Amino acid sequence: MNRRPAPIDPRSHAALRRLDLRVVRRLEGLLHGEHLGLRPGPGSEPAEARLYQPGEDDVRHMDWSVTARTTTPHVRDLVADRELESWTLLDLSASMDFGTAATEKRDVAIGALAAVNVLTQHIGDRFGAHFLHRGHIRRWPARSGKNALLALLSTAAAAPRTPAQTPAGPHDLPQALTDLARTRPRRGLRVVISDFLDTPAAPDTTPAWQRPLRQLANRHQTLAVEIVDPRELDLPNIGLVTMSDPETGRTREVHMTAQLRQRYAQAAAAQRHAIRTALRRCGVPHLTLRTDRDWIIDVARFVVQQRRTAHRLARHTPAVPR
Repeated sequence: MNRRPAPIDPRSHAALRRLDLRVVRRLEGLLHGEHLGLRPGPGSEPAEARLYQPGEDDVRHMDWSVTARTTTPHVRDLVADRELESWTLLDLSASMDFGTAATEKRDVAIGALAAVNVLTQHIGDRFGAHFLHRGHIRRWPARSGKNALLALLSTAAAAPRTPAQTPAGPHDLPQALTDLARTRPRRGLRVVISDFLDTPAAPDTTPAWQRPLRQLANRHQTLAVEIVDPRELDLPNIGLVTMSDPETGRTREVHMTAQLRQRYAQAAAAQRHAIRTALRRCGVPHLTLRTDRDWIIDVARFVVQQRRTAHRLARHTPAVPR
């Protein structure tokens, strides 16, 4: 049965619309938008008039009104227009179909997908997505507008769950990151939403997704959104319980002794530390959303922090010559 996407309530949507997740990396392209490009170029918005330079200026840009008033040829410059093209890699693997709090990890991930697009989209910007589902990569073309966003969220929410002991497909998170970088080379915003649970717990080992994520971040402004459930960090004292691995379908009866719970908490802490370390090495901002917290508030706090960082960068970034 298909599920409806978990919508953002009107008050939360209004709160997000008052925020703005700024894109500080320069983009390619000369299309319509509100972001800095790699180079100046023709646009649609008129700028200031200036004296005509024979042999350098296009006579089609002649400002005849100013020329008539001053009796000296003038041209009207145009503001270089640019658009943002953002792509989201949404992990819908079996481990995301888990949740022991108010909601499941998949629902929080879809909400994060909606929030990021609401925060970054301006007129003319486009957004697309790659879904990692059952070991296969499914691509959603880049579009713009509210209807396109609703269709994207509905498609993500309708993705069927992965049954236990389902054979794994040919792709995993590292391969999905490589595919995103290869098929979407144009500079823009890249968002990776996952639980990153394929990271080994040993702190001296490198996760397989670290290198492709670093390569992605070298070219694009990249954001990593980690989805966490509280039961992945510690176990409750509930005695004998049957546990199942959502990725492999294996089940095992486990007695929740104090020693076992302590060892599990230490291993989970080491795993999360490895994830944070790998993301820091990739140089990407890291947003953690939990199923037992109000993720809207966490997103808002993260955006405010990123805006402060963007303002500091803007003060030290030279202006683009026109």
